Amino acid sequence: MIEQVIRQEGRYPVRTDLPHWKEYRDMRGQAYGLHVDKGSEWYRIRSTLNPKMLKLKEVSAYAPVIHQVVGDLLLRLEGLRLRSADKATICDLAGELYKFGFEGISSILFETRLGCLQEEIPKDTLRFIAAAGNMLTLSETVLFFPCWTRRFLPFWTRFVQAWDDLYDVAQCLINRKAQEINDKVKQGETVEGMYLTYLLSSDKLTLGEVYISITELLLGGVDTTSNTLSWTLYHLARNELVQKRLHQEISSVCPGRQLPSTEDLTRMPFLKAVIKETLRLYPVVPGNGRLTVDNEVVVDKYWFPKKTQFHLCHYAVSHNEAEFPDAERFVPERWLRGDPAQSQHHPYSSIPFGVGVRACVGKRVAELEMYFALARLIQHYEVQPENLARSIKPKTRTLLIPSAPINLRFFPRA
Repeated sequence: MIEQVIRQEGRYPVRTDLPHWKEYRDMRGQAYGLHVDKGSEWYRIRSTLNPKMLKLKEVSAYAPVIHQVVGDLLLRLEGLRLRSADKATICDLAGELYKFGFEGISSILFETRLGCLQEEIPKDTLRFIAAAGNMLTLSETVLFFPCWTRRFLPFWTRFVQAWDDLYDVAQCLINRKAQEINDKVKQGETVEGMYLTYLLSSDKLTLGEVYISITELLLGGVDTTSNTLSWTLYHLARNELVQKRLHQEISSVCPGRQLPSTEDLTRMPFLKAVIKETLRLYPVVPGNGRLTVDNEVVVDKYWFPKKTQFHLCHYAVSHNEAEFPDAERFVPERWLRGDPAQSQHHPYSSIPFGVGVRACVGKRVAELEMYFALARLIQHYEVQPENLARSIKPKTRTLLIPSAPINLRFFPRA
């Protein structure tokens, strides 16, 4: 039924409203951006953001930057490992990978390093990281309480402060890059750069739209990368044979800890299957909504009028035994063609990045970050759970996250 809804969305699909996001932007006089704008305005912004994010050739150009950040992640984790009591355990791995996700996507979006993986993280970067987490946590909370409670309860004020901090830091970084571009143009120099340079030079978006678009892209990119990698390593630590098979594949394609290239990834189907299986078990967005605007729709032989709100529960579908036998088990082989464990599931039963024109704009960048990071981590370490470690379940904080810290032991490979 999810497929039936999505295929009848019309040219400009509409998600569930985010009235509190819209209210904040109206209050501050800001552009709406991808998550609030609708119709042709949404499509105009999305069409501008797409080329440098979704075309494989364009995304491949980010590989050197991503590898630099992955290298810093390895140094960071090695330092934490050596400082632990048993010289192996890294506590709250999701927190460390959150910093990696922040550094990785910001290096592409802002074309500068924020220092998230340094021993001493810069003050503005800490403010940015804290604001992102607070905004996502409070984004659910503020919807539960009517507006009149804002005089008595702190949630709306904190929500506004989180967005203010996010916007302020992003605006400063973008303005700095805009000034660099203007200085080069005045001096007759060629303007070269990556994503932010492209947006600022295209004249297809206003500066206000660039501010909010970059901020929203960053918010979406951090949790996808960090949470998926956290869950992946959690399961690899508990599945020795799966981890061994993954290491063998990576070593055969990239011997001697050679840095994987985008071309190398085409020869690592099991690596991709591991990430796919993690995203099936833990879709970052466990559910979302669609509003049928243009037409009446028929779903499962039932007729629905225009402006019907549908909720699409991706988590329930991707855990459905009818689609995925042993659905609660971590079985990457189910994604490999020709493997005995391959499952014949509906193509819409696991769509963690969405499909169609409203699919996640940062999908290819997030995948590249996860593939490179996981490949290099497994090149360097065998990952094991803590002694007497308990199983960890997910919880929802707007997005799906671990309900408790993930602590794992990292043992260097020979």
